[in-house]
Amino acid sequence: MMRVGIDVGGTHTDAVLLRGDEILAAHKALTSADIVSGILDALEHVLAAEPDAAEQLDALMLGTTQFTNAVVERRELSPVAAIRIGAPSGRGVPPMIGWPDDIQQALGAHSYTLHGGYLYDGWPMAPMDDDEIGRVVADVVARDLPAVAIAGAFSPMNPDQELMVAERLRAANPDLRITMSHEIGRLGLLERENAALLNAGLLHFADRVVTAFEQAVAERGLQCRFFLSQNDGTLMDAAFARRFPALTFASGPTNSIRGACRLSGLSNAIVVDIGGTTSDIGVLQDDFPRESNRVIEVGGVRTNFRMPDILAVGLGGGSEVSADGATVGPRSVGHALPERGLVFGGDTLTATDIAVAAGVTQLGDAEHLSRVPAKTVATARETMQRMLADAIDTMKPSRAAIPVVLVGGGAVLFANGIDGVDQVIRPENAGVANALGAAIAQIGGEQERMIAYDQTPRDKAIEQVTAEAHKAAIVAGADPDTVRIADVEETAMSYMAGNTTRVRVKVVGDILTAGSNS
Repeated sequence: MMRVGIDVGGTHTDAVLLRGDEILAAHKALTSADIVSGILDALEHVLAAEPDAAEQLDALMLGTTQFTNAVVERRELSPVAAIRIGAPSGRGVPPMIGWPDDIQQALGAHSYTLHGGYLYDGWPMAPMDDDEIGRVVADVVARDLPAVAIAGAFSPMNPDQELMVAERLRAANPDLRITMSHEIGRLGLLERENAALLNAGLLHFADRVVTAFEQAVAERGLQCRFFLSQNDGTLMDAAFARRFPALTFASGPTNSIRGACRLSGLSNAIVVDIGGTTSDIGVLQDDFPRESNRVIEVGGVRTNFRMPDILAVGLGGGSEVSADGATVGPRSVGHALPERGLVFGGDTLTATDIAVAAGVTQLGDAEHLSRVPAKTVATARETMQRMLADAIDTMKPSRAAIPVVLVGGGAVLFANGIDGVDQVIRPENAGVANALGAAIAQIGGEQERMIAYDQTPRDKAIEQVTAEAHKAAIVAGADPDTVRIADVEETAMSYMAGNTTRVRVKVVGDILTAGSNS
């Protein structure tokens, strides 16, 4: 199978061409202002390395920060109707509680609460009121709101009420874009509702972005399938991405960790992805990123997306260095490094300049660094070493020694190793690990349930949740013959009766292609 992986970061757009497990070509360039032209340029570079590659290409995988940036920058967001199913108790805390004012205003203050919801075991919490639903539907239509987020109490346990309200809305306005929280978030009403709201606000933008990507691929004459990277290290096809753009949040660090896994041959390690502005530190655990169990904030909004556990440090190749070397970052020249870095003839002392002056790497013209004091270089190197070593210690899963894999364009900053780390690996093609991670990604599916083991035996419970995750992966485009369990997580809920346990199962499988047996 021949595939291309492309990862669009804030500073660089990277691409790799793979045939099976073999890297045929790799390319790294500055990210273009319009994103798409940079993607096409990277695509052309890698396809040119192999005769007839365009005709043989089976799939194109893309990792992008477009949707994360839209939330962070409060742009391209549509007004959303927030419909919560959970009255009367659900009225205590309104939707969008604790949101920053600017993003709340971008989505609008359009919230409704309906009677209903479920308990953790899937039993109704309160009966729904048909007339009440009708009034809410009529008001949403009258306001001409383009998108709706529906969140019901414990809807992942029983989505029937969310499905029914969505059906009523579509009957009244077929053009409504609707996100149901049970499809995108985990247990925990407020965070799941927030995730659904962010996703709904991005739906119109997602349609434009995905269409632009598809058109660019078509104009190039490619007949291959097109996928986007998700934040858990798996893929979704274009149709799925139009429905769930928020699932791309944090896909960049995830791709880097997965790429580091393939390049290093390790299944367990600390991965440090050093870019132009930040270093993202994550944990590779059994071939996949360790997922965070904490509430994740995206643009100041609390969510419960499945996200990698990442620590971002303001240290990268473009990080600005103080005159005495005691401070490195968090300010960065970013993609302007080739113009502003001293070693390239610019006027700003950066971390890259320090690495060149110390003889760690060779870039630009070292003569431009002749006026940088040796004490500044030494102090800055100590600062950089301390920053990275402290961050790695914070992320280590235990006191036991664990290898550290350096990837990203800024990995050259630490080519001589990291203080206090016994084994540092900087594999070949480390600079494009994120694009490789996108290229090798599989289709995934995940389900989560609260189950009383007193009523349903553990083996039977895991089997049921696994079957649901398996189905979700197939719907997302996985080859049924290749789907396997990637992770099973069980958490005892001590405050609930009946030996209740939260069971989460994640499965992965290869992309379903024309040549698959299924």
